[in-house]
Amino acid sequence: MTLEQLQQLVAAGESETLEFKKTTGQRSDAMHDLCAMLNHRGGQLLFGVDPRGQIVGQQVSDRTIEELAQEIQQIEPTVFPQIDRVDVKPGWQVIVVEVPTGPNRPYSYKGQAYKRVGNTSPRMSRDEYNRILIERFHGERRWETEPADRWTVADLDRTELTRTIDEAIRRGRMEDPGMRDPQELLRGLGLSRDGVLLRAAVVLFGRRPRIEAEFPQCLLRVAKFKGIDKGEFLDNRQFHGHAFDLLQKAERFLRENLPIAGRIVPGLFERIDDPLYPPVALREALANALCHRDYSSGGGSVSLAIYQDRLEIASTGNLHFGLTPERLFQPHESRPWNPLIARVFHRRGIIESWGRGTLKMAELTQQAGLPRPEIEEGPDLVLVRFRPSRYIPPQQVKQDLTERQRKILQLLSERPGIGRKKIQQALQLDVNELKSDLQRLRGLGLIRQTGKGRGTVLFLAEG
Repeated sequence: MTLEQLQQLVAAGESETLEFKKTTGQRSDAMHDLCAMLNHRGGQLLFGVDPRGQIVGQQVSDRTIEELAQEIQQIEPTVFPQIDRVDVKPGWQVIVVEVPTGPNRPYSYKGQAYKRVGNTSPRMSRDEYNRILIERFHGERRWETEPADRWTVADLDRTELTRTIDEAIRRGRMEDPGMRDPQELLRGLGLSRDGVLLRAAVVLFGRRPRIEAEFPQCLLRVAKFKGIDKGEFLDNRQFHGHAFDLLQKAERFLRENLPIAGRIVPGLFERIDDPLYPPVALREALANALCHRDYSSGGGSVSLAIYQDRLEIASTGNLHFGLTPERLFQPHESRPWNPLIARVFHRRGIIESWGRGTLKMAELTQQAGLPRPEIEEGPDLVLVRFRPSRYIPPQQVKQDLTERQRKILQLLSERPGIGRKKIQQALQLDVNELKSDLQRLRGLGLIRQTGKGRGTVLFLAEG
């Protein structure tokens, strides 16, 4: 590095990937930053630049470099950073220590791991450390690549296996192998090793009832609720089976339980029926849940819940490899937690590759006039929430709502700020009935009012 290049680098200021230290006397503190960079995006550490960005340099001897190297050796696993010395004035230099993103994360210094947040390097929590450690070993040994003990081809749904191959060929995502021997097909899909089936093969093609007995996590829970909470079920079922079977059952449940919104197309005088949510977006969310979930927990599952005001799809596991709910709606690298399972779903034409799934969901909901799906990460849970574009009055909030009360809510959604008299006229209600209904809806927190007397107007409660 030249002095001019150093000046340009320093002019950018400290950041996630750049840290200044005035002298190597701060080398212990500097190791926190170096460790954090290794656990993040890599970066450069400059000795001889003060916190204000002034290049001051320092006198550097062989002993200086030895002491720095000894401090670096206390980072585990072992790292070999690039160390350069830049002359800034006669006898004075700046030491540049550069590291990439560490290939063996997580890294720790004197037994403590650090993370990079802006230009700071706070300690990494034990949970964060463990998650990165799991991700590191995941590339070497995964649940889906372990042998499925005592499972044979006879325990698999051979019809579904053949259907998958035929569909992959039709879509141009696989060349025709020229035969349909199941053992060879599984080997070609990477689902067997030395003639032994892998767990991924069971998740994709395992037959009941054995899959239910030995892989209880291959479970789909579906429910429809009467209101906007879990107070009362209208439907509640569970299904065990392979991933393609569960996807089919989830889609059937949606067809049977989601309302259809009718509309008249101007000029055509024809009624067009639109699903409340785009079916392709829901299919993408379900497929992602089945592919990217954590199958290592025997009590895990994928769940589908329909409420009066939303639809939620949840799966066991966490987001990994630095992904966050926000980043999922930006262009991002595709790094599935179960690459074998995801690859078969892709070949079958069910999911997109290259990290396009969540972007596709956002595009489809936007085209349908719906809000973008919401993604939340909780303890061992990833949830995708869809909301309708139009207001749907709840049937139940702590208690049942009458049809008349639901009509009042619907009217307020269409004509916010309407007065009592106009509500009475529009719905042809008795004054006492209206007064009673409004009092109950206010008590349930569903509506609010502003003004007094004849100037009173009503709105749906926010949130």
